[in-house]
Amino acid sequence: MKKLLFLLITFIFFSFFVAKIALAICPVCTIAVGSALGLSRYLGIDDTISGLWLGGLIISLIFWTIDWLDKKNIKFKGRNFLTIVLWYLFLILPLYFFGFLGNPQNSLLCFCGFYFEKLFLGILTGSFAFWFGAEWYYYLKEKNQGHAYFPFQKVVMPIAPLIILSLIFYFLLK
Repeated sequence: MKKLLFLLITFIFFSFFVAKIALAICPVCTIAVGSALGLSRYLGIDDTISGLWLGGLIISLIFWTIDWLDKKNIKFKGRNFLTIVLWYLFLILPLYFFGFLGNPQNSLLCFCGFYFEKLFLGILTGSFAFWFGAEWYYYLKEKNQGHAYFPFQKVVMPIAPLIILSLIFYFLLK
């Protein structure tokens, strides 16, 4: 557990410095996601909810990496797809090898009769929710002639779906 926490803190620390270079998604969003993830593991919150925040963090890092590659004028065929696959592998493989994924006692029985890994479900749902919130922000900003509707909208829009889903999962899994 201490090794995983050390790796997570190192990962977040590294991503903070990358964020200063490429500001695709607000750094405050990423720090909020990383902090909430660390706090949830410490407090013993369900892995589905922790996975939501991991999914948000990974989408933020994907956006940052793609933006950084654009600024460095690094372009090749399949670059965005490769970036997405690599970031998910960087996340999922350590979780699997440290025993956080693949544990049958940490699964949910879905309505269709299949077992689904709690952490993996959270990662997929959180990834989609964070991506949706970020895209929705850019859509609304474009509709408003390039201006946000309210202060810190760029922070609130991607984080709000994660907070709402965290509450939903909390009450469903309680």
